[in-house]
Amino acid sequence: MAPKAPKLSGTDLIHGDAVANVYGNEVAPSISVTTTFRQPNPAIEEVGSLDNDDLRNPSRHIYSRETQQVSTRAEHVLSRINGGFAVTYASGLAATYAALVFYNPKRIAITAGYHGCHGTIQVYKKTKGADVQVIDLDDEYQEGDLVWLETPLNPTGESRDIQYYADKVHKVGGKLVIDSTFAPPPLQYPFKFGADCVMHSGTKYFGGHSDILCGVLVVKTSDEWNALHNDRIYLGSMMGSLEAWLLLRSLRTLHLRVPRQSTSATDLAQWLNAIALTPIGQSYDGVPGGVIKKVWHSSLQAKDARGFEPSKQLEGGWNATFAILLFKLEYATHLPHQLKYFVAATSLGGVESLAEHRMQSDPDADPRIVRLSVGVEEVEDLKADLRQALNKVTQMKAKL
Repeated sequence: MAPKAPKLSGTDLIHGDAVANVYGNEVAPSISVTTTFRQPNPAIEEVGSLDNDDLRNPSRHIYSRETQQVSTRAEHVLSRINGGFAVTYASGLAATYAALVFYNPKRIAITAGYHGCHGTIQVYKKTKGADVQVIDLDDEYQEGDLVWLETPLNPTGESRDIQYYADKVHKVGGKLVIDSTFAPPPLQYPFKFGADCVMHSGTKYFGGHSDILCGVLVVKTSDEWNALHNDRIYLGSMMGSLEAWLLLRSLRTLHLRVPRQSTSATDLAQWLNAIALTPIGQSYDGVPGGVIKKVWHSSLQAKDARGFEPSKQLEGGWNATFAILLFKLEYATHLPHQLKYFVAATSLGGVESLAEHRMQSDPDADPRIVRLSVGVEEVEDLKADLRQALNKVTQMKAKL
């Protein structure tokens, strides 16, 4: 079974790959770009098996589609901090597709969330013809169903009750995958609430510097890991060597970045919510009422009818990405481009703060939504930036 999820530890992040590391003179690992590795010479060394018998701890590397030193090390760190067995992929959507292939569902329960996952499901359906149905999360389940639950939710950052959906699908023998991209360790540990598999777009917080594409699946057993790893060889969706190196580098500081981002985002969400509650004609902290209509964030969620309390699930802090709804389309259109410290760009989880007019990447989104990903800048500087930008957009004339 999966090991117990530990408290996120800097020691684990720095040394969690020691079992997979052949220590030499290097402090930081080298970037290896080789795709293939020299075979042992039987005249001077014992050849042994031509195949690795333990691909989590390979005695030697054969071909980088199977294993290579740095990606193996990164997977050991990810396994340690997530309390399971982690497999890396070339992107979050590659990991999503791999999970669908692994579970081979005939019905998938999903509602809202990242539009890319819905797109991947449509691609998966092409391989199955009319056999795959997509149902709502709150429909009745049946044996063999796969529940794809994203929490916190993209783009709003609202939390969903993992334990409720785990109990519901397990009663009929189905499986639950949690997309926990918005809540990496130490914020949320989905296995504690009944998840069967956890997916992360490692492009976001695990990468943390807006410079890699990466996906991660974490499962509970080594047998599941072996099956996923074998599938990955033939799906061809492993990470490249440079990306694996960048991922391992970035994981070393996860415990420093994410709590800082969480604290700052919570402060900003509460501040922006106070602005949203300010009546038209009045102002709050230098920002007029009537510019922000609503703020979504897990910290602002009320307990639901079933008694779900997000703080018990997000035990390590609130999510650092959330969304605001502006009163007018033109406010949302121009706000990201009036900001100085928030970069007008998609994605999330990097050390720099980002502001995205969400419909620019998701055409189905409400055109008044702006998604904010909070980085590691000083929170008062981010507030000042939002303050001046919100004032500017209220003074701009709508374009005809």
